[in-house]
Amino acid sequence: MPAGVAALAVLLAACAATPSTNPQEPAAAGQPSKAGAEAAEAALKRGDCREASEAYARLAAKGDAATARRATQVAVACEHLPAAWQSATRWRTLAPDDREANALYAAVALKLYRTADARGAIADFWRVEGQKNAAPAQTRSPGTAASPPAAPAPAPLAPTKAAARTARSMAELSALLVEESEASAVLIAMSGVLEPAANSPETFTLLGELALSAYDGERAAGYAHKALGYDPKDLAALRVLARAYVMRGDGSRALATARLAKSNDPRVGGLALAEVLASLDRSEEAHQELERLRGSGTSQVEIDRRLALLAFNSGDYKEARQRFNDLLSTGDGNDAIQLYLADIAAREGDTDTALAGYRRLYDSSVAVTARSRAAALLLERNSRVEALALLDDYAADHPEDELDITLVKAHLLADNGDGDGGLALLSSALERHPQHPSIEYDRAVILEQSGHVRESVEALRHILEKRPEDPTLLNALGYTMADHSLELTNAEALIRRALTVMPDNPAALDSLGWVRFRSGDLTSASSTLERAYSLGHDGEIAAHWGEVLWASGRQSEARQVWAAALARDPESKPLKATIKRLLPDAK
Repeated sequence: MPAGVAALAVLLAACAATPSTNPQEPAAAGQPSKAGAEAAEAALKRGDCREASEAYARLAAKGDAATARRATQVAVACEHLPAAWQSATRWRTLAPDDREANALYAAVALKLYRTADARGAIADFWRVEGQKNAAPAQTRSPGTAASPPAAPAPAPLAPTKAAARTARSMAELSALLVEESEASAVLIAMSGVLEPAANSPETFTLLGELALSAYDGERAAGYAHKALGYDPKDLAALRVLARAYVMRGDGSRALATARLAKSNDPRVGGLALAEVLASLDRSEEAHQELERLRGSGTSQVEIDRRLALLAFNSGDYKEARQRFNDLLSTGDGNDAIQLYLADIAAREGDTDTALAGYRRLYDSSVAVTARSRAAALLLERNSRVEALALLDDYAADHPEDELDITLVKAHLLADNGDGDGGLALLSSALERHPQHPSIEYDRAVILEQSGHVRESVEALRHILEKRPEDPTLLNALGYTMADHSLELTNAEALIRRALTVMPDNPAALDSLGWVRFRSGDLTSASSTLERAYSLGHDGEIAAHWGEVLWASGRQSEARQVWAAALARDPESKPLKATIKRLLPDAK
C-alpha cells in the first residue's frame, strides 16, 4: 500500500495530526475553528464516530486541504460514507493532484458504486504518477549546496522503466481498492482508464490480475496475452494466463502454460505449476512438485507453508497440523499459522482445543477472526453471554473495527435462531453508518434467513435501484427468488445479468444451477453446479450439486460429492442440512 494511501488502514488514533490554529489568534480563512476541531476530536475519542465524521465534514466544507484530508480520513475510518464522500470531494477539489486524495476519493466512490466518479480519480492518480516517474530524478535535497556547474543534469527514466514504475503504483492502488470494494467494480473503473493507453506488460498483467479477482477468466487471458506480446517469457503474465485457463475449465492449457513458466524459471515457474495442480484437485502431484523445489533456491519455509496449506485445503488435517506445528517449532510461526491450527481443531470437533487456540489470538493481528470463530463455537454451546461479551469487549477497545464486529454479531445471532436480534443490531448500525451498503445488504440476507422472504426480496430490489449493475446484488436477488421458487424466469434473468460481469464466479454459477434445478432442467443444473464446485469447493455448492444428482437418480454420485465436500468442510451447515434431509439415517 502506498504511504500516502495508508490512511484507509490507519486506525482512529493514528490518523494525521488534527488541524489546529494558534490558540492566541482567531482562525484564518480556510482553516477550521479550534473549537470545532476539538469538538470533532472529542467525539472521536469517546467513540461517537457519526458525530466526529459529520463535525469534520462541516469543517471541511469551508476549510483548507489539510482539514478536508483529516475529515476524509476520519469518515473513512468510521465507515460514514455520506461524510466520507462529502469530505473526499472537497479534498480532491482543493488538491486535484494529491495521490492520497485521488485514492481515497476513488475508494469511497466505488463503495457507493459511483464508477464514473472513481474512474476520474483513478485517471488523475495515473496521470500524476506517470508525470512523476517520467521526470528527472532529484539529485539533491532542497536547501543543500548546488552541484558543480559542469555536472550533467539528471536524465529522465527510460520510457519502459517509467511505465513499469507507474504500473507498480497502479498495482498498489488496485490492491487498496479491491480491499475496500467489489473486484468487479474496481475492474470496470480501472480498465476504463488503463486499457486504452496501456503501454507496458506490467499494466496488462495488473488488469489480468484484476480480471481474475473479478472472476472473468476470458478477460484475464486476453490481458495476459497482451502482456506476453511484449515478452513471451514474462513470468507474471504466464502465471495469470495459467490461472485464467483454470478458471475457464481448460486444465490442459493451464498445465501447459505453467510448465512453460517452469521451463523459463524453474523456481518461480515451479511454484506456479504447483498452484495450478492444486487448483485442478491434483493434490498429490502438487505435493510432489513442491518437494522437487527443495534445493532450487526456493525458501524452505515457503515450501513448507505451501505444503501445509495444500494439506489443509485438501482436508488432510493430520498432515496439515503436523506441518503447521513444524513451522511454529522453527520459530517461523505467526498468527495466521496459529489460526489454522485452531481451525483444524474446530473442524475435527475438538471445541476445547479450538477455543484455547483462538484465545491465544484474542489480541493478535487476526483478533477479529479469532474472536468471531470462538464466539460461534460458544454460541453452539449456548454460552451466549460469553460469546457476545467476547466481541463487545473488543469493539469497545477498537472502535475502528466496530462495524465489522457488528456484522459478525448479527450473522451469528441469525445463524443461532435469533434473526430478530441480528436485525435489531443492523438497524442500530445504520444509524451510526448511514446508507452503508454492507449493512443494507446484510439486513436483506438476514431477513431471508429469518423467514421474511418477501421483505428480503423487496429490500434487495430497493438496494438494486441505487446500484442497478451491481453483480453481487443481482445474484443475491436472483438466488433468493430461485430458492423460494418465486418468478423463476425473472430470477434466472437477474443471475445471468450478474454472470455477464463475473462469468466465472462460483456463487453466481451456483445460483444459475439452482434456478435451472427449480425450473426442472436437471441436466443443465448438474453441469453448471459441477463447474461451480470445481471453482469454489464450497459446501453449499456441493449440497446443491448433490441434491440435483440425487433427484436425477444418481444417488451414488451424490454420496461421493457430499463425502468429498465434508472432508474439506465438515462444519458446513447447508451441506449437513441437505444430507440430513435426504439421508435422515446417515451419521
